[in-house]
Amino acid sequence: MPPAADSAFTPPSLGRRFGALIIDWVLCLLVSNFFADPVRDGWAPVLVLVLEYGFFLGLFAQTPGMYITKIRCVAWVDGGRIGLVRALLRGLLLALVVPALLMDQHRRGLHDRLTGSVVTAA
Repeated sequence: MPPAADSAFTPPSLGRRFGALIIDWVLCLLVSNFFADPVRDGWAPVLVLVLEYGFFLGLFAQTPGMYITKIRCVAWVDGGRIGLVRALLRGLLLALVVPALLMDQHRRGLHDRLTGSVVTAA
């Protein structure tokens, strides 16, 4: 049942979401080391994060961090994958940080609402 139609939908804890983000961020720091100095060039890990979200969420509905913490990001309306374009937009909005802090009762940040996505248990 899609999250939007499930009255019993319970989002995963913020701890699991934050844990996934930390894992993904560490991976982004490691990957960005191949082409930039992530300490000096702060844009590099952010760019990798946006691309990581676009690729992994768009194709698999999970980033590596989400896989480890057993959560996924799906379309709010139908529960399917959000696709590459919406996943890239979600990653870009998440990189801005502020949208993630404005959550509704389903723990959907502004970045989720603008892209029609939601984080669920895997």
